[in-house]
Amino acid sequence: MTRALILGGTADASLLAAEIARARIDAVYSYGGRTRTPADQPLPTRIGGFGGVSGLADYIRRERITHVIDATHPFAAEMSRHAIEACAQTGTPLIALERAPWTKAPGDIWIEVADVTAAAAALPETPANVFLAIGRQHIAPFAAKPQHVYTLRFVDPPEAPLPFAADVIVSRGPFTFDGELAMMRARSIAWIVARNSGGDGARAKIDAARMLGLPVIMIARPKLPERLRVESVAEIMQWLGHRACLGA
Repeated sequence: MTRALILGGTADASLLAAEIARARIDAVYSYGGRTRTPADQPLPTRIGGFGGVSGLADYIRRERITHVIDATHPFAAEMSRHAIEACAQTGTPLIALERAPWTKAPGDIWIEVADVTAAAAALPETPANVFLAIGRQHIAPFAAKPQHVYTLRFVDPPEAPLPFAADVIVSRGPFTFDGELAMMRARSIAWIVARNSGGDGARAKIDAARMLGLPVIMIARPKLPERLRVESVAEIMQWLGHRACLGA
């Protein structure tokens, strides 16, 4: 019998969970625990880490997991690497549900960098209003340039002091083009720092930046070992041996 483990935390993972629940496939949805108020899922849910590769491998064996679906954020590289190693150790089939990255469109002003440290270095020395759209786990390198006025946006209020002065917006996406445009204009944003997450839920800020002619420092996705990867819930369902009935 199929028993799937969804490594989730994204909008795509939630869509997959709903489809798996409709198909009555035995599955567990796992949150990494970074969000204090995660969205409810129609599947049995666990929250928190596994304890590294060995902990995940033990969980797969103990819970008799037959398939693992990595539907984490494209920048959750550590979890993805752990999944690759744990599945190799246990002989468990693994597939990644990974949205396609954004590609540069006419009118985009992108400065493409390899990581967060390079993104901080790419900001100008002259003080500017900067929107950091990168999540709270990755902001420390920007303390090296405290002259800027930073706007941050988190799902949860920060629990610990930030490494620099910033205006924090607490909000959960998806965000609209008009909303992003209004936010950037109201705060006189001059620079945007973003991770190339892909998908539609976070794209509005990129479209708004193009409209306003603003430069975007775009952080590339981390490199991962080769693995089976698809971009749609329907392909995951086919891999599991079930037909998708999206929209039913």
